[in-house]
Amino acid sequence: MSGSLGGGAGSGSDSLIKDATTKSFMQDVMEASRSQPVLVDFWAPWCGPCKQLTPVIEGAVKAAGGAVKLVKMNIDENPEIAGQLGIQSIPAVVVFKDGQPVDGFMGAKTDSEVKAFIEKVGGAAPVSQADALLEQGDALVLEKDWGQAAQMFGAVMQAEPHNVRAICGLAQCYLGADDIDRAKQALQMVAEEHHTDPAYVAVKAAVDLAEQAAALGDLAEFQDRIEKDPLDHQARFDLALGLNGAGDKTAAVDQLIEIIRRDREWNEDGARKQLLQFFEAWGGKEPATNYGRRKLSAVLFS
Repeated sequence: MSGSLGGGAGSGSDSLIKDATTKSFMQDVMEASRSQPVLVDFWAPWCGPCKQLTPVIEGAVKAAGGAVKLVKMNIDENPEIAGQLGIQSIPAVVVFKDGQPVDGFMGAKTDSEVKAFIEKVGGAAPVSQADALLEQGDALVLEKDWGQAAQMFGAVMQAEPHNVRAICGLAQCYLGADDIDRAKQALQMVAEEHHTDPAYVAVKAAVDLAEQAAALGDLAEFQDRIEKDPLDHQARFDLALGLNGAGDKTAAVDQLIEIIRRDREWNEDGARKQLLQFFEAWGGKEPATNYGRRKLSAVLFS
């Protein structure tokens, strides 16, 4: 039996809000997203923040008047899809368009934040100057234009010095410019109560990965070891860390996928766990995240 939070969808909203299972995921999400964005709300009965978030999302989806659809998945009863997408904590919302994951967020959100998010994925423009600057900064980060992106985040911080997303964006720019120390200094500006914010968690994970990569040194050693012994999974694992540190994210994914393909249980599922850390550090908007999720899905569910 599929569970529900905040009461079931009324008869007038059955076409916009529904519960899904692993079996119905292809039709309810993948196929449905080819005609309009579909938000997938991953939840569980024991998750307190989920009980707060789901009714908020339901209300915002109804208010959007058909701009988006909502599909709710109980991960206790249907863990496969959440695991495939690398979702490690809930509540988590992933947006699908044209059969692909394209955006999302984790953690509880206010009514206004959820409304703004749905307006964004449904095609509406950002609602404030700060949001516009943050969106520009995020886009410049994807283009690796660290200097211009830092200016966008800095402009937001002038008006809102404690804006977590702007601080973390600035730290990401420092990291992209290979200045790990300044990235760590920027993260120190985030108050401890915001250390669970997805933006902070992602950049902190990226900083940790960068420090690991810096400690590896020349990657040629690992490439030589793999050429001599393709089953040297530790060398392949270290090479993946180094490639990520060098900015070659898809190549890093390929190395970890190769380990999983050859030996899924190696190092207590270490390759898959590392891949999930990559996803966390890169965020849902990074193309390599969706690339990695597709690759991981092909290996785990083939």
